[in-house]
Amino acid sequence: MHYFSVFNFLFLSPPPFFSLCFVFVYNFATEFSVFVNMSGSSMRSDFDEEKPHVLAVDDSLVDRKIIEKLLTNSSCKVSTAENAQKALEMLGVADGQQNFSETVSKVHMVITDYCMPGMTGYELLKKIKESPAVKEIPVVVVSSENIPTRIEKCLEEGAQEFMLKPLRQSDVKKLNCQLVKYRNPCNARLCMGR
Repeated sequence: MHYFSVFNFLFLSPPPFFSLCFVFVYNFATEFSVFVNMSGSSMRSDFDEEKPHVLAVDDSLVDRKIIEKLLTNSSCKVSTAENAQKALEMLGVADGQQNFSETVSKVHMVITDYCMPGMTGYELLKKIKESPAVKEIPVVVVSSENIPTRIEKCLEEGAQEFMLKPLRQSDVKKLNCQLVKYRNPCNARLCMGR
């Protein structure tokens, strides 16, 4: 398990001659492991047998690498695609494909950038939700632009979540809960309030 910690410093200086420094450490890996342990032995074995598989779609190599690093640090398997067409091919539902690839049953979530050349993330979302073979896979749309009409449009079309770039570890925590809900609806109660 990889550990990811955030350090916050608080400096207090009552008299002018000295100051106190408090360090607060928050360990995301510990919280995630507690979260997994709370879910019971059947859930733990699901995570042990097969890591959640996320398909990250972004035309920016840097953004793909950031998403990949955050998710692999959270015990996810990550595949990447540089455009929406490649993502559809990886899912086995591109135009002209007759049979579904083996990755269809193994992809548990798609994270896509909204603005991409060619087919946009919004168009990819629509294609996924129109395909009977993959429409149940949660799709998360990410964008560097906070445009309310864009967010609303994606959520109405069936996006599970809309997040702003750059993704942070706190965003991954939300995604982990979405993965738990998708993979095992009985354990969705564990994500209440997260």
